[in-house]
Amino acid sequence: MASSLCLSPLLSATQIKEADPMTKDSCLNESLRCCKTLNQLKQLHCQITKNGLDQIPSTLTKLVNAGAEIASPESLDYARKAFELFKEDVRSDDALFMLNSLIRGYSSAGLGREAILLYVRMLVLGVTPNHYTFPFVLSGCTKIAAFCEGIQVHGSVVKMGLEEDVFIQNCLIHFYAECGHMDHGHKVFEGMSERNVVSWTSLICGYARGDRPKEAVSLFFEMLNKVMVNALVDMYMKCGAIDAAKRLFDECVDRNLVLYNTILSNYARQGLAREALAILDEMLQQGPRPDRVTMLSAISASAQLVDLFYGKVCHGYVIRNGLEGWDSIGNVIIDMYMKCGKPEMACRVFDLMSNKTVVSWNSLTAGFIRNGDVESAWEVFNQIPERNAVFWNTMISGLVQKSLFEDAIELFREMQGEGIKADRVTMMGIASACGYLGAPELAKWVHTYIEKNGIPCDMRLNTALVDMFARCGDPQSAMQVFNKMTERDVSAWTAAIGTMAMEGNGEGATGLFNQMLIQGVKPDVVLFVQVLTACSHGGQVEQGLHIFSLMEDHGISPQIEHYGCMVDLLGRAGLLREAFDLIKSMPMEPNDVVWGSLLAACRVHKNVEMATYAAERINELAPQRAGVHVLLSNIYASAGKWTDVARVRLNLREKGVRKVPGSSSVQVNGVIHEFTSGDESHPEMTHIALMLQEMNCRFSDAGHIPDLSNVLLDVDEQEKEYLLSRHSEKLAIAFGLIATGRSMPIRVVKNLRMCSDCHSFAKMASIIYNREIIVRDNNRFHFFRQGLCSCCDYW
Repeated sequence: MASSLCLSPLLSATQIKEADPMTKDSCLNESLRCCKTLNQLKQLHCQITKNGLDQIPSTLTKLVNAGAEIASPESLDYARKAFELFKEDVRSDDALFMLNSLIRGYSSAGLGREAILLYVRMLVLGVTPNHYTFPFVLSGCTKIAAFCEGIQVHGSVVKMGLEEDVFIQNCLIHFYAECGHMDHGHKVFEGMSERNVVSWTSLICGYARGDRPKEAVSLFFEMLNKVMVNALVDMYMKCGAIDAAKRLFDECVDRNLVLYNTILSNYARQGLAREALAILDEMLQQGPRPDRVTMLSAISASAQLVDLFYGKVCHGYVIRNGLEGWDSIGNVIIDMYMKCGKPEMACRVFDLMSNKTVVSWNSLTAGFIRNGDVESAWEVFNQIPERNAVFWNTMISGLVQKSLFEDAIELFREMQGEGIKADRVTMMGIASACGYLGAPELAKWVHTYIEKNGIPCDMRLNTALVDMFARCGDPQSAMQVFNKMTERDVSAWTAAIGTMAMEGNGEGATGLFNQMLIQGVKPDVVLFVQVLTACSHGGQVEQGLHIFSLMEDHGISPQIEHYGCMVDLLGRAGLLREAFDLIKSMPMEPNDVVWGSLLAACRVHKNVEMATYAAERINELAPQRAGVHVLLSNIYASAGKWTDVARVRLNLREKGVRKVPGSSSVQVNGVIHEFTSGDESHPEMTHIALMLQEMNCRFSDAGHIPDLSNVLLDVDEQEKEYLLSRHSEKLAIAFGLIATGRSMPIRVVKNLRMCSDCHSFAKMASIIYNREIIVRDNNRFHFFRQGLCSCCDYW
């Protein structure tokens, strides 16, 4: 018989003992689940005892539960004897769990008398029954029709305040029906604030078996009215027919707790938080008494509205009515306090929770990150007893949301070292981090990692990959991912159109837009921003105007972002008066960003008068915005108005605002090298200066003439040429040429927009040195190949 208990491929008891706690618990559970007979259970018990594991309360608890699950008279007696070995505090949670398991096992085996006696012993031992105990005891009473004992159990239920537990109420109805006391069962039924199909069925079957067919039929049709209204309201809400659901709800005269909870929870789930709380107000004034399901939705709605006052009111109701013991309630309260900016209250609730679940730890971690307290989030994360993928994903996503992209990548590496398998959610966060870092090699590694590890690429992950490659300046890979997608929603199309916008491919963007419309995908406000941006970057004025006019056809009112795109589109094309008139005709007040777009266009097209007016408007709306003064100063300098330049710069100094210097970075062999305009502190500066000298000579021979208008200082031309040669992107390109292989593309990231001279410099470098140069400035990507730029000189 020794071979009858096969633990393979599980671990032996010795291996279980030596395993880490998580593996040990998992293997022991699996081994106990495999025990289908008493002999198998005894053999496993011997192995456990031999290795000294029987002294662990949780092990004994699982053993007793396994014997109760087999539910034969012999296994139950064996489990009961195992319980007698329990030497810890008999009033502990472990003792309660074992006694509940035994009572359930005896009831399932039809041994009602033994189940009742065990319940009595529980009381004698001083173990307090919980809401799981009473259904098991009532089942035992029902099996042997022990009416007197069942009545006493019912009394205990009332004394303990559990008379509104739906599961217990259903058991009582079934008990009274089986004992032939339908009036008692009906009284319980009438007192229920929440009824489900089991409640109705138990009563109907009781009347039918008691030879009272009229009552049974009458109840059946009453159920169809009650249950059908609830089902219809739920269906309408889930299908988005909110008005139809509310109308049906209002027309229902006898609204019970289930119906109230149905509409309230659906409101909360769909983000209609104010409507959800209005339902709660109605319940408190004239409806049934809210229960824990009600409060779960109400607190969630308070969190959505960031309404601390209402959240506290709901929390108070939970405490007064003893509902805080439910894990889900505690978790949603933590989330509410975190969203309302009260982390200390959230921590207090968390500390008082007797059962801290995965959601509890996750809510606390995510809350700290949401409030910008990454340090506290780390502390909580490091305290989590067993960190599964959910916790790692929360932390990675949080770091990405707070723009801590390098930290997110490092945490992902640590996650791999811990042996935690990444999933779709993990890779969405990592893809986002890579995109913002603009790391193309890392982006390719991420894509390969997903494919090698068989991580399912659903629509959301594919969309994240498209966006990642686009931000890394690899539109070809981005579109390869997009073209392989079998299912695309508006977000996927938006990412693809954004890819076209970043490289200045206006025609490609509008082509995708038209293709999307043909396929019946409804555009949203974000997509229109992307396609209008693409038109602006590509100089497609007519197409942009046409697409802007289509917004109303799709039921979308243009927002301030769309007007900003149109001002940028018209301004870049030199249509400054049209851009100005559009701003004046906007149905909302223009913000500093809209006026900023006009100001930037004024600089390109040298309209000093309009630039001054735009700068004055920006100064009224955002007086601390330093870039406006710098841009206006540059416009005056371009026009040779040095007195005005001095006045603006003096104003900047008086405000204590410093101009942000231009800086560019280039990555070589995994190391990022950063250059600032005019700075010569780089270790390789001697070689960089020689390279720049060589480049200037070769460019001059090719007919390149520096655009000195980009030097906005009142100095002589020789000094202007020198200053122009030390712009940060030129230093980065020169270093890239001497530090990378001849066929390697040079990728430069710049914090400001490229000037016209640097733009023509990069074009010359791409053709003379036969190198692809990719520059990501603060506005777009420029792909320089063979003397041409992807922006077609329209930047």
